[in-house]
Amino acid sequence: MSDLKRTPLYDLHVSLGAKMVPFAGYEMPVQYGLGVMKEHLHCRAAAGLFDVSHMGQVILRSEDPEVAKAALETLIPQDVLGLAENRQRYGFFTNDAGGIEDDLMFANRGDHLFFVVNAACKDADVARMRAALEPDVTVKLLENRALLALQGPKAEAVLAEHHPMVAEMRFMDVATVPIAGAECWVSRSGYTGEDGYEISVPVASATDLAKALLAHEDVEAIGLGARDSLRLEAGLCLYGHDIDATTSPVEGGLTWGMQKVRRAGGDRAGGFPGADRIMRELTEGVSRKRVGLSPEGRAPMREGTPLFASADGDTQIGTVTSGGFGPTVGAPVAMGYVDAAHAENGTALFGEVRGKRLPVSVAKLPFVAAGFKR
Repeated sequence: MSDLKRTPLYDLHVSLGAKMVPFAGYEMPVQYGLGVMKEHLHCRAAAGLFDVSHMGQVILRSEDPEVAKAALETLIPQDVLGLAENRQRYGFFTNDAGGIEDDLMFANRGDHLFFVVNAACKDADVARMRAALEPDVTVKLLENRALLALQGPKAEAVLAEHHPMVAEMRFMDVATVPIAGAECWVSRSGYTGEDGYEISVPVASATDLAKALLAHEDVEAIGLGARDSLRLEAGLCLYGHDIDATTSPVEGGLTWGMQKVRRAGGDRAGGFPGADRIMRELTEGVSRKRVGLSPEGRAPMREGTPLFASADGDTQIGTVTSGGFGPTVGAPVAMGYVDAAHAENGTALFGEVRGKRLPVSVAKLPFVAAGFKR
């Protein structure tokens, strides 16, 4: 643990009784006194506060903002040029083989683009952007801002007490809002499937902001354990597990994140790394697909569990990439990849757990419907 970095909220986590664990090079809270189950259910019912300051916050800027947008389209298969000011999109970096190097959020702030990237990938992401975009585009990794996520059905009411305009924001809107005396960059987004906000705040004000939000009776501090079970129930991918450098967006079921203009036949189709493979798969299909999985009984099927089409067959047809108990569902939930022939919802499969073949069925994603404010 001595070699790990700490977020600006480390002392607050310790004071709240958090259990700290290594994650993506940081000491992070996996749970607090409530425990993972109650933290998960509290976020679904009220509002939870997450420290996501380990993630990378990056600004792209050029003399002509359109230059930065056009340049970015050479690295990601999303419509950057068409993104309206003060709006945000989900995206991903692809490699020459059509795999996903990282998934991310990016926002058009008028004179610059603002990125949030995964903690374990942020150095590689910045290096990738600098190599491809500089000197025409300046790429700056911010070290002076923390990042909080306030998630849950009561998040709007809680944050609106600090500034009423946040209630007017739609899903994926972004705005600069003064909260608890700090200039905050707020997006109406998150990674729990619930309505909520991500709040970028200057490091010097991060602890005061967190305490101000936690002072509300509807807000509890939530750790990585519940963050993982929430995103799994919401059918959201965890980079390095459900998607990686070998997984294409088509295999991963992420083609909804590729706007029509960047697909085959679109005005700005292709032009990003791996476009040949991705365009071909969009047309011809793939041999494997990411699916939801519902194990029978109470025993979770964890990451790495091999999947088979029958209880006694020798041929493995898939693998679990994320799995655990879904507190809202009240049963085990999982995601994984299976051969396309076995990917239809309701298909009966078997997962091999400790040498035993246990029944599991392909399930529709998400397990819990999203609560985003459209």
